[in-house]
Amino acid sequence: MTTQELDRREFLKAAGTGIAALGTLSVAGSQAFAAEKIPAPDPSNGADNFYKSAKVPARKVVFDNQYKMKVVGNLFLPQAFDGNARYPAIVVGHPMGAVKEQSSNLYAQKLAEQGFVTLAIDQSFWGESDGQVRNAVAPDIYAEAFSAAVDYLGSQASVDRERIGVLGICGSGSFVISAAKIDPRMKAIATVSMYDMGAANRNALNHSQTLEQRKKIIAEAARQRDVEFAGGPVSYTGGTVHQLDADTHPIQREFYDFYRTPRGEFTPAGSSPALTTHPTLTSNVKFMNFYPFNDIETISPRPMLFITGDQAHSREFSEEAYRLAGEAKELVMVPGAGHVDLYDRVKLIPWDKLTAFFRKNLA
Repeated sequence: MTTQELDRREFLKAAGTGIAALGTLSVAGSQAFAAEKIPAPDPSNGADNFYKSAKVPARKVVFDNQYKMKVVGNLFLPQAFDGNARYPAIVVGHPMGAVKEQSSNLYAQKLAEQGFVTLAIDQSFWGESDGQVRNAVAPDIYAEAFSAAVDYLGSQASVDRERIGVLGICGSGSFVISAAKIDPRMKAIATVSMYDMGAANRNALNHSQTLEQRKKIIAEAARQRDVEFAGGPVSYTGGTVHQLDADTHPIQREFYDFYRTPRGEFTPAGSSPALTTHPTLTSNVKFMNFYPFNDIETISPRPMLFITGDQAHSREFSEEAYRLAGEAKELVMVPGAGHVDLYDRVKLIPWDKLTAFFRKNLA
């Protein structure tokens, strides 16, 4: 094994192919991104992931998806909620590998303060929602969770079923696109810091992964299926590292600053900090078959809004979705913002743009 292959193998073990698809970065791609300007972590810079609004009532809700799996969410109602009125509503999805308490609750509350009924959901196989084994990757079922949330909201007397939108953060951005292509009840679609989880796993960031490297990842997952079928332990991959050292990749440092510090760290009941953000190795390769941008133009004329930081390592995905989408569409670049900045840095997140988009298109 060459030194370069060994370095990449160690990087795979550390980063994997989970929340940021960092495990699919080749050595060349890793060096290229290390040279880019990536904002240094700064928890004091307006981060407020665990924001608790004093203005909006909240309650936990549980409903079934089409496969009779329980989906759990936090429902937020507008200030001075009028039970006789019918409100526009927005479903909010968390980053891949995260839970509703990480980023999506913040967005849901801020939008509820602007007069929307909002629902932050735990994705199937994560958080409080059903799904075994835990942390499994199932792109179709992920998309189904958003349609199930629309089912639930549309059944509520206080929600106008003709005025329901969806918002996906990070990996959920690709899941809401996948859902919206076959669910016209989603009248307005927005993404923030979107990851195309299919392209990220097939090609890595900046298309830095070769076909041979992809095949090695697939072969490793297939071998692990044999292990688990024979009764061996479940193996996990990807996600965010649990400690930093001098060689930790800058993008991993960005995620670490959110998921492994009090800024955004949250472990659901019944889970384990060791597994937070880490998908199962055998299921993660299912993202290789996930093509959310195929036929994205068929969502038109329903409007789409893509928000990304101009310093985000993930901006290529929002730019590609915008290029392929039909009208009406808008791409918003947030100056000075990295990928994770838009999870919770309330001074950087363009709340006015999000509010105006949903008010106009859920009118």
